[in-house]
Amino acid sequence: MTGDPFVTHRSLLFTVAYEMLGSAADAEDVVQETWLRWAEVDQSEVHSPRAYLIRIATRQALNRLRSVSRRREDYVGEWLPEPLLTTPDVADDVELAENVSIAMLTVLETLGPVERAVFVLHEVFETPYPEIAEVVGKTPAAVRQIAHRAREHVGARRPRMRVDRDQQQVVVEKFLDAVSSGDVQALVEVLAPDVVAIADGGGLAAAARRPIIGAERVAAFLSRAASLPDFVTTTTWLNGMPGIRIDVGGEATAVSLAVEDGRIVRIYAIRNPHKLGSLEKVSDLTR
Repeated sequence: MTGDPFVTHRSLLFTVAYEMLGSAADAEDVVQETWLRWAEVDQSEVHSPRAYLIRIATRQALNRLRSVSRRREDYVGEWLPEPLLTTPDVADDVELAENVSIAMLTVLETLGPVERAVFVLHEVFETPYPEIAEVVGKTPAAVRQIAHRAREHVGARRPRMRVDRDQQQVVVEKFLDAVSSGDVQALVEVLAPDVVAIADGGGLAAAARRPIIGAERVAAFLSRAASLPDFVTTTTWLNGMPGIRIDVGGEATAVSLAVEDGRIVRIYAIRNPHKLGSLEKVSDLTR
């Protein structure tokens, strides 16, 4: 047992950075940078270590986000967040599970760096506006306006219905049964008519460069993929919700599903090998 606030809040700092960056590797770098700065502080003068550490981590994540945002403009194909292997316990915190889902992180990617920081800090971690203002260099009034715009932006794009993990599990199993059997009609039935499938290969793994839209087109694509030799599927927990790992010829794919009304509305397939390292180690997410 240690009394070091950094150790106590390390998982929280990782979650903050991951929500802002959508990358476990970048989030770990931010946590390390936060530790270096924390080690230089006269900790006896810090009244709220948790708030202080979040402030440091957010500033570091914001700096990194501005840099990676430019790099992502040149990304090959669709960019998706890095998936995290989690335990079912993460799903017990419904709000956390929703906010770290691949679907939500993909929506957050459409916000500007400051908007994203404000949204994450206020909506997810309930940080007061004056504290956020210190982090982003704005007035509390300006932060309040930014938060309002960010909420409207996210609200218009986020999944419309909250799905509990049991419902998600049922849909995942139906999806896997249909894929494994090659039953195209069963696939069509579990997919929403306007389903969108997005794949991220990063130019390093074969992947559709553009989203595939429509139940019949997506079902046909999936049935062809499932006919490949050594196509193996495994259910797993990704970002706090039931997900799928697919292995074909030694190459892994992490698949996250967004579900509404018992049907799949979004399929996120991450194939970029640089983003799959976190599948070998369970991540400890917390608020």
